[in-house]
Amino acid sequence: MSPIVSIIMGSTSDLPVMEKAAQLLNDLHVPFEINALSAHRTPEAVEEFAKNARKRGIKVIIAAAGMAAALPGVIAANTTLPVIGVPIKGSVLDGVDALYSIIQMPPGIPVATVAINGAMNAAILAVQMLALSDESLAGTFAAYKEGLKKKIVKANEDLKEVKYEYKTN
Repeated sequence: MSPIVSIIMGSTSDLPVMEKAAQLLNDLHVPFEINALSAHRTPEAVEEFAKNARKRGIKVIIAAAGMAAALPGVIAANTTLPVIGVPIKGSVLDGVDALYSIIQMPPGIPVATVAINGAMNAAILAVQMLALSDESLAGTFAAYKEGLKKKIVKANEDLKEVKYEYKTN
């Protein structure tokens, strides 16, 4: 099956973070691709990727970058597809520089942005976008959300079984 989500990283050093997005998409049976492209080191390849993504069947792009974090914005400038930016923690500023770079886009070039290292939420947002026009995926996603609810309910029940005593001095 052809990919409908593209995960793009500025560097393969971002892979440990972005694997969380890939795993969620895989678990929900959403076909995806994953590649490394640098807005600074391979600008022509980034532009070509962005301009041709729709023709290749891509519907949502998740773009991760650290430090100057130009990749999500450069991709958004060259496509009409939704772009979700994932700021990557990695510099002395702990990813805040990447966060600011991604969210401070000019009018007309939006990039939806998740938390620093928030790859899983980027994948969830991509699935929510796709589920708007895919009833099967909408059902799969609803079951996923129900599973999250059941996990917390179970965790709360497990806590009730543990006996804690408050001790005063």
